[in-house]
Amino acid sequence: MSDPAALETSSGIDQQGIDLVPPNRRHGKATDLFFLWAGTTTNIFTVSYGALLVILFGLSFWQAIAAIVVGNLVAYPLLALASLQGPKTGTTNMTISRSSLGPRGGRVNGLFSWLMLVGFEAAGLVLVYYAVAALLGIFGVDISGVTQVVLIVVLGLIQMLLPLIGYNFLMAAQKFATIIFACAFVILAVLILPKVNIATGEVGADINAMISAISLVVVSGGLSWACSGSNFSRYLPEETSPLSVGTWAALGGFVPYLLLQSLGAAMATVAVGPDVDLSDPLAVPAILPAGFSVPFLLLVGFGLMVQNGTNLYSSSLNLQTAGIPAKRPVVVVTDSIICILITIFAVAQSSFYALLSAFVGSLSIWLAPWITIYLVDWVMRRGNYDLAGLMNDKGGVYWGVGGVKLPGFVSLIAGMIGSALFANTGYFIGPIAAAISPQHPEYAPDLAIPAGIVVSGVLFIALTITNKKKNLGIA
Repeated sequence: MSDPAALETSSGIDQQGIDLVPPNRRHGKATDLFFLWAGTTTNIFTVSYGALLVILFGLSFWQAIAAIVVGNLVAYPLLALASLQGPKTGTTNMTISRSSLGPRGGRVNGLFSWLMLVGFEAAGLVLVYYAVAALLGIFGVDISGVTQVVLIVVLGLIQMLLPLIGYNFLMAAQKFATIIFACAFVILAVLILPKVNIATGEVGADINAMISAISLVVVSGGLSWACSGSNFSRYLPEETSPLSVGTWAALGGFVPYLLLQSLGAAMATVAVGPDVDLSDPLAVPAILPAGFSVPFLLLVGFGLMVQNGTNLYSSSLNLQTAGIPAKRPVVVVTDSIICILITIFAVAQSSFYALLSAFVGSLSIWLAPWITIYLVDWVMRRGNYDLAGLMNDKGGVYWGVGGVKLPGFVSLIAGMIGSALFANTGYFIGPIAAAISPQHPEYAPDLAIPAGIVVSGVLFIALTITNKKKNLGIA
């Protein structure tokens, strides 16, 4: 383990990686998690997900509200539960996953989690670029060719500062951002709500579309954030109440998602021309009064920068779990460079939003089995972990066979296969999902989440209880 004194340098850059947060660095209150997750989720992406339910899935306004309520009631308790291990262990979710997957099996998990977060980072940076480019365009500055690349690089370097400086700066920024964003979105709601027509699409969609819409709400919110829950709660004192940790973490994401996705669903009912797609976050100025484009674009850019700070912080930790032997600041820089390169490529594509929708839809194939195994393992061991074993890269109670805990790893792979068979991401339709709607497989329900939960959960329990103490690493 690192020397605690060495974790903070005179440069002000936080050196804390996945190693255990020592007692002398534990601080804060559970309420801090509310502002962290509220600052992360209060952005235009959240509004867009609500609009997608009406525009993409064909739901009526009230169907969309039902999907938003049900989806978030399912999703954010998962973030709450995945935040409970942090104060007790002092380490990250992906590191804790070594207890069920082994050190080397955990590397695969860390890689999946990193890929997910870097995808969100790149998507956020793409929208930041579009917002800033549109803002500059208002003032007569043309962005193309070399200047396009330069702008992306500059924006990527700016967003890197928040996670690079570290946890304390990130938490302070999120608290400030929560207040600013909440006020901004109240103003946005006041401007938009008089124009909505909730009677639009009163007939609505069928049960298959409702299921798929609920799946999108779950995976775009609490389920995808769950793999970062303990990354931030680990800094709290060990004696912090678990009930407080879970409650404030869940509310920080649930409240903004419920309100902003509902605003997005309402926004999608506003009458606009055929060339305006309100599922595109940057199309919103089309329904705002003249003069609001500049503050709106500033809100988009700043909001997504803050969200990406949370993503970059967690993804750098996940790269360490995946086996990258470097200190966290070095990994943050590496991660940012990769994000910049992906963004340069994505901006050159004409189908960015379609790619984004397919990306988000596919996440449940990994996330559902992972969160199931993670939480079942936590319950079966009653929340007790061998901390030295979690930190061991070789040997230890969680080593398993060749560094892989077979019950967990086999269950993860089987769960992912089960999820894929029942998935409908829009671009990929699993064979069983297609069989449910043989005449129109594109309208099949997305059942990846329940399928992944059942397959991975049942198999993990069955394989673990054959020799519970050995498989859980309990002496």
